[in-house]
Amino acid sequence: MSALYMIVGTLIALGVLVTIHEFGHFWVARRCGVKVLRFSVGFGTPLYRWYDRQGTEFVLAAIPLGGYVKMLDEREEHVPEHLAEQAFNRKSVRQRIAIVAAGPLANFILAVVFFWAIAMIGVQQERAVIGAVAPGSLADVAGLVSGEEIVAVDGVETSGWSAIGFRLINRLGESGQLSISVAEPNSTLIKTKQIELVDWQRGVDEPDPIGSLGIRPWRPAIEPVLAELDPKGPAVAAGLKVGDRLLALNGQPLADWQDVVTLLQGLPGKPVTLQIERGGSSQSMTVNLAVREVGDQKLGYLGAGVAGAPWPPEMLREISFGPVEAVAEGLRNTWSVSVLTLNSIKKMLFGELSVKNLSGPITIAKVAGASAESGLSHFLKFLAYLSISLGVLNLLPIPVLDGGHLLFYLVEWVRGRPLSERVQGWGMQIGISLVIGVMLLALINDLSRL
Repeated sequence: MSALYMIVGTLIALGVLVTIHEFGHFWVARRCGVKVLRFSVGFGTPLYRWYDRQGTEFVLAAIPLGGYVKMLDEREEHVPEHLAEQAFNRKSVRQRIAIVAAGPLANFILAVVFFWAIAMIGVQQERAVIGAVAPGSLADVAGLVSGEEIVAVDGVETSGWSAIGFRLINRLGESGQLSISVAEPNSTLIKTKQIELVDWQRGVDEPDPIGSLGIRPWRPAIEPVLAELDPKGPAVAAGLKVGDRLLALNGQPLADWQDVVTLLQGLPGKPVTLQIERGGSSQSMTVNLAVREVGDQKLGYLGAGVAGAPWPPEMLREISFGPVEAVAEGLRNTWSVSVLTLNSIKKMLFGELSVKNLSGPITIAKVAGASAESGLSHFLKFLAYLSISLGVLNLLPIPVLDGGHLLFYLVEWVRGRPLSERVQGWGMQIGISLVIGVMLLALINDLSRL
């Protein structure tokens, strides 16, 4: 992934999502008669500014890590009597609730638009055919076998592996029955099989929902011919070159790249003997594998990769929707991702999901770049997910966030009078501490992934 994609993708993502979020506050505030003093995208030194006919200052600032809408408010500064009715604090509690809630709501609406566009563009997905089932695994005990196609999880139809992964993530850390519906090869008969979960992947740092069940997705056979090498990896140190064909590993024949991966991962830090073909002749060499940590696992690492193989047309399906159907698809996806986000937060609080899954700005930048490089649909999907995350997190009842302000206003609505300045001040201090703590944790997670 090039640095250019990462920088441009991150700037576009933050720019679009922050602007839409703040525009939600701005638009509703204007309609409630509140005077908006400043609409800023970014913080710090203004790079560009202009004013509209109502005197609102629009600012593009140097630090693109957020934004804000500054409204006229008697609690923050002196307000002339002739402008008092345009002050935010003079508005009814229902109007203040509408103004504050408009930001997160705008993010959800934006996500619907992105998902709608993705549904219209259409995507190509691999059929969720099981390639292999690990002996003794959860999937094996449940009776899943190679060649079956997974068509539903817990009664919800799935169109491919990404949809299956999405449904499985909802069950992380849980116990109980997981229903997997499969279609047998060359048959329309659907069978539902039950997998018994017991604290499934609870607290695992980097959960692998599909792999942990013992399922390996079907993939076209890939010849074990090296196409790329890690300059600092064991393969280069041992003398392997691009174009080498791997024939055997410790005397075991290699017909497919997946065989290589499976064998190597089980030999972390150990020397292995590779039989290779180079220039029409075979030779043997010893490679001292490195160790790569993935979650709590230590895997063998060769530092080599191969070129992908083309997928046969019968193993692919095109999924797209018309303009009207795409609206329903957009709403459904937005709701599903919102529920998943809330469920994940709850599981982190109760220890069912490791807090190391929390991501910060570095991971967001990397994913932004990778999705931008992968194409429009992937980038739009990333923007939709990030927009929903921004909306959900802002609605959490934590003072300093939109949800915290909504909590204060709802209490005021019920009590008939606002909470005291002292209580609100305490809440703000607690909220700031929580937000800073979560940000630091996310940053530490980002750095550990590097």
